[in-house]
Amino acid sequence: MTDANDDVHLRIAEMARELHGDDADDELVAKTIVEGAVSEIPGAQYAGLTVATDRRSIESFGSTHEIAELHDRIQAEVGEGPCLSAALHDRVVRVDDLEKDERWPVYRSRAMDEVPIRSVLSFQLFANQNKIGALNLFADEPQVFDLHAEDVGVVYATHAALAWNTIKKDHQFHSALANRDVIGQAKGILMERFSIDAVAAFELLKKLSQESNTKLVEIARQITLKR
Repeated sequence: MTDANDDVHLRIAEMARELHGDDADDELVAKTIVEGAVSEIPGAQYAGLTVATDRRSIESFGSTHEIAELHDRIQAEVGEGPCLSAALHDRVVRVDDLEKDERWPVYRSRAMDEVPIRSVLSFQLFANQNKIGALNLFADEPQVFDLHAEDVGVVYATHAALAWNTIKKDHQFHSALANRDVIGQAKGILMERFSIDAVAAFELLKKLSQESNTKLVEIARQITLKR
């Protein structure tokens, strides 16, 4: 069993390294994560990654099957369920038999009617000020996931979370650089047009942003496009 566990951990670590490619986008990363989860976590038939913004707007990324996406839509509409609970506070949530689980009665009623899922295993991937995320595994039969599946899932989710967060930070960094370049170009245009210095140009950008209730970088883009 130890050798088997070591093999799983090595494969998960290798998956995490592969996710750090410069060209990876959110959907591709999510797809790689959920497909790997179905392969590595015992009992999983479907998988999906749930991301909620401001704890209201819920999106599915990389789902391996439309059933996983429908399951997310049910949780989004009723505002409760195992994936949301894992993402919000419980970190790991296991449903052994949805038919008998009474933790989320409104969700349970909808899920029993609309999807064949009876076993659920969810892991928190991240939780910050405005976004929460969970990795979710599903199976049609009850009593599919056990403590071993949980253990493997925790390791997998940890590596996946590190990869996801690193890629998001890379995207934010590159976006910040791009925004800085656009603002710099707009400042240059204003300096030339109105014969003002860099400080005055930036203050003018800020004033336009505040008066129009528009992000400063959007004002800068408009100026560069109209040059």
